Amino acid sequence: QLQLVESGGGLVQPGGSLRLSCTASGIRLDDYFVNWYRIIPDEQRLRVATISGSGTDTYYPDSTKGRFTVSRDSAKSAVTLQMNNLKPEDAGIYFCNPYRGNSNYWGQGTQVTVSS
Repeated sequence: QLQLVESGGGLVQPGGSLRLSCTASGIRLDDYFVNWYRIIPDEQRLRVATISGSGTDTYYPDSTKGRFTVSRDSAKSAVTLQMNNLKPEDAGIYFCNPYRGNSNYWGQGTQVTVSS
């Protein structure tokens, strides 16, 4: 049975860092592109990073480029999102989203709060 779990969220002050992790059972994350999204209730979701299955290609929008780093930890079968220099506008619920063709999976998300 597929299970996708995001973890690592929490409360951090502006300028601080968090490291999110996405793990899966039932699928191999290495077989999928993986997006990280931030979703704020009643607002549009924003893609904050993407990593290819091989891990060699990544994408960041301008809002996260230079501050966020997405990577794979194949030993742990995980995809991590290192977030540095966090800003209040980075707050929201973060989801990892493995996708391949018509296969598209979502977990429960992890809450990130950026506040002094």
